[in-house]
Amino acid sequence: MHADGIGDRDQPERHEVEPHEVDRNEAERNETEAQRIDRNWIELLQELRIVQTGGQVLTGFLLVLPFQDRFAEIGGGARALYLAVLSLALASTVLLLAPVMIHRAVFRSHRKDRVLRLSATLARVGLSILSVALVGLVALVFPLVLGTAWGLVAAAVMAAFVAVMLFVVPARVRHHAASNPYVAD
Repeated sequence: MHADGIGDRDQPERHEVEPHEVDRNEAERNETEAQRIDRNWIELLQELRIVQTGGQVLTGFLLVLPFQDRFAEIGGGARALYLAVLSLALASTVLLLAPVMIHRAVFRSHRKDRVLRLSATLARVGLSILSVALVGLVALVFPLVLGTAWGLVAAAVMAAFVAVMLFVVPARVRHHAASNPYVAD
């Protein structure tokens, strides 16, 4: 610990990046590892700003739902589903806010590389949980509007859509990755 109370000022720990990735990154962007970490942090924050808004709107909607007259009409199973969906939405909100909270807690401790790795993981988990909450929301609302059978169909369609967007699309993008990300294939 230094006299200013900031902590150890040794060089930040380099995270595990393949040597060819570092060389390619430096050649394509002409940036240092610290600049890359800063850029990735800014990009992650931009993504989180977008998804946090949607997650918070969903959570707000769910929080006011029990105060609606029609909520009294739903059965015990739907109430349990409601509580599960609300819990998922709240958990995703916390996970999607956590990167900013963690960054604030360790600010100026020269651990941005660790914060970035942890934050990226928290964002992935938060997005996954939010996606499950969206499927649950469809399973909650559609039966009330269209009946149980259509509710199950809608929930299955939403689950398939979420799976495609979370797994299939990213896998295809990785599989067809360009050798130079700045030039279209």
